[in-house]
Amino acid sequence: MVCSAFDVARSCYYVHRLRRRRVDARRVALRSQLNQLFYQSRGSAGSRSILGMLREEGVTIGRFRVRRLMRELGLVSKQPGSHAYRQAMLSGRISQIG
Repeated sequence: MVCSAFDVARSCYYVHRLRRRRVDARRVALRSQLNQLFYQSRGSAGSRSILGMLREEGVTIGRFRVRRLMRELGLVSKQPGSHAYRQAMLSGRISQIG
């Protein structure tokens, strides 16, 4: 009755009920380790860099799981800014080449 009121299939409701409710200790440990590595890199490491750091420490994990955990924690790596190109100046004037 409730499912039909919200236009949700009954199977979806029961699948949702069975989703993990318990705390996964390994996941919590991974999140804290990932957070620590991110702040050690001063916020510049992305998912691939952190994956390499975790593998150096002996942790077996995939890149997309690292990416998902970073997204859950709200961690975004710093990206270098675009380069501002300027013309060469010769004593305050634009130089004539040629």
